[in-house]
Amino acid sequence: MRIAVYGKTFNQGFRPYITELLDVLEEHQTQLVVYKPFFDFICCETCKEYKIYKIFAGIEDYDKSCDLMVSIGGDGTFLESIPFVIHNNTPIIGINSGRLGFLANISKENIRKAFDNILERHYGFEYRTLIEFANPSGLFGGLNYALNDITIFKGDSNMINIDATINDEFLNTYWTDGLIISTPTGSTAYSLSVGGPIVVPGSGSLIIAPIAPHNLTVRPVVVPDTSIITLTVHSRSGTFLVTADNRTMSVGTDESFVISKSDFRLKLLKLPNTSFYTTLRDKLKWGEDVRN
Repeated sequence: MRIAVYGKTFNQGFRPYITELLDVLEEHQTQLVVYKPFFDFICCETCKEYKIYKIFAGIEDYDKSCDLMVSIGGDGTFLESIPFVIHNNTPIIGINSGRLGFLANISKENIRKAFDNILERHYGFEYRTLIEFANPSGLFGGLNYALNDITIFKGDSNMINIDATINDEFLNTYWTDGLIISTPTGSTAYSLSVGGPIVVPGSGSLIIAPIAPHNLTVRPVVVPDTSIITLTVHSRSGTFLVTADNRTMSVGTDESFVISKSDFRLKLLKLPNTSFYTTLRDKLKWGEDVRN
């Protein structure tokens, strides 16, 4: 099995777990394809040499024949690894070396068990919707898509106003600090923090969630993921910010964006006895008495 590994720096407490992971992969004679900055870091941290099949530094030299991409870090690292695999159908899974981690959902304590299952081919797949946007400026080039959300956000202390239409029908003018267009996957990310609903992946919907709207009756709206959402942004300061997951750019005012579901989806590797509902209970600590 050929496995790509993408990661960032980690703290000293995670060192034994990364050593355990690399030892498990070596025991199973996997061919490791490792992101160069991460490879340099783990060699320094573990003081051990590992047999590496190939090192990659960017998308252009990533080995598209890999059977799996493993992201090591938090959800931000997971999002950074997506451009390497999104157009070649490589499945991806994440190991959480940080805190919450809805996307990077293998805990450090379960690394050996998880990879014993993976290397013995005990797994399935699930697919996640992405959204993309188009605008005359061609922002982000070929990286104009998002797994979690696309967000319009004010660039300074002034509110912005956003005219929103769905399938050419006017929805609202939002006077607000910003607006989040989220997938079901992203419903547990930024959208959740502004009062948006938790939406189960695969439910075929998108969430339009305002950030600190001036009108308190304005609330998140859930629409079918077949919707074409057009946003026209006006800012008194002349600029505002646009994010696509972990990528951010500053944009001039009076720009319009057309947001829709992407034609491609992200392929996730799904381990036995795992589900979205289990992740919710574990990550949000449902059912636990936090008073004790």
